[in-house]
Amino acid sequence: MFSPFRDDQGRPKAIEDVTWDDLAQLADLEEGFALEFKQTFGPGVRRKIPKIVASFSNSRGGWIVIGIADDSREVAPVPRGTADVSQVIGELCRHHVSPAPHFEVRFLADPSDDGRGVILVRVDEGDFPPYVANGIVEIREGSTSGPADGTALVDLYDRATSRRLDVRRFCRRTVYYPMADDVADLVALFDLYLFRLGPEAEEVNSRASINEGAAAMRAAFRCYGMGCRVQHAHDSLVFRTSQRDETVVAHSAIELFPNESMKLSVPAVMVTGGERERAIRSLAECTLFSPRQDARLMDATATLRRVTRMASLLDRYVRLRGLSWREYAVAYELEHMAGVTLWSENETYLSYAVLHGALYCATTDCISRVRYLDDGAHDTFRARQFAGSHFFEACGLPLGSPEPEDVELVNALLSTSGEH
Repeated sequence: MFSPFRDDQGRPKAIEDVTWDDLAQLADLEEGFALEFKQTFGPGVRRKIPKIVASFSNSRGGWIVIGIADDSREVAPVPRGTADVSQVIGELCRHHVSPAPHFEVRFLADPSDDGRGVILVRVDEGDFPPYVANGIVEIREGSTSGPADGTALVDLYDRATSRRLDVRRFCRRTVYYPMADDVADLVALFDLYLFRLGPEAEEVNSRASINEGAAAMRAAFRCYGMGCRVQHAHDSLVFRTSQRDETVVAHSAIELFPNESMKLSVPAVMVTGGERERAIRSLAECTLFSPRQDARLMDATATLRRVTRMASLLDRYVRLRGLSWREYAVAYELEHMAGVTLWSENETYLSYAVLHGALYCATTDCISRVRYLDDGAHDTFRARQFAGSHFFEACGLPLGSPEPEDVELVNALLSTSGEH
């Protein structure tokens, strides 16, 4: 993406890397399609901020630099103010721009006077235009912002549609399980898809960037006491838990892409052999359940633990990389889960099954709707919470029910899954 600031090798600088001395580079630049200067940060400029941010979001992104003289391009520091400038500009856009645009704000303090400085605002090209500021679709027209005409509106809607198709195409499992070739023993999987939105950095495919991501993912595995091995795919890295029997027994896998999009596949822990026969006999005693001889049983405790642990690993990776979940779109999918029955030796579960029947996945394979976490409604998103709650509900666990016996069941099964 464009940056008005360059390093010694002429490469664009990120907003967090800009120094006070870099402001001298603006002397040779003019306002244009992706750059706008403001000398002050008074009420008049604040009213214009949403319009400018929306126009950059609807175009190719851009920078606003506040504290630069309009005529001479000399630095004219503005007061720091009592409120955090990021919150001030964030509130302006939150109340006047829809959908929520993605941007970064930084107050660059004057080394000689910490109470004054320059405000830098870097706006990304939006993923889902048109962005509307105070009821008007604004676009960049040369060095100014103005209302979009009919042709421009069509182009903006086409871009949004194309982006949504990109997200949908991403939301399918691409990790291979060798044991799934046996149609009679298809692997029951919970898949979580996390597509990172926003423009891709020019260096995203560099070897150094890929290695940094791989190192962080290995560190995330270590945080949970797990080893992993890495397999290279044509456009991703696949991290699998280190197991000697992985070509026979399905184990969890994470696929990491250069732009830090991720896919998680978690196999259900199935009940087999003598343990399955004992479970079938126990469930046969439940008056509302007549188990078929070919019924597939899933270990509730072990599977819930596996899902939440692997999703927690993704939360750890995001923290290690300094990312924000608000940059992501998320969806989940159930594969080969139709009719899989939840099994637990917990007395609360068995008593519940007597009255209501055993819990099982009641739908055929399907993918959820995509949730866009940058819409302001998912500030507290955590992969662990999202994956856990949706997996539990898909398997029939009555989360959120006001019925006391439902609440007792949920508490019993979730408490036995443990924290790992």
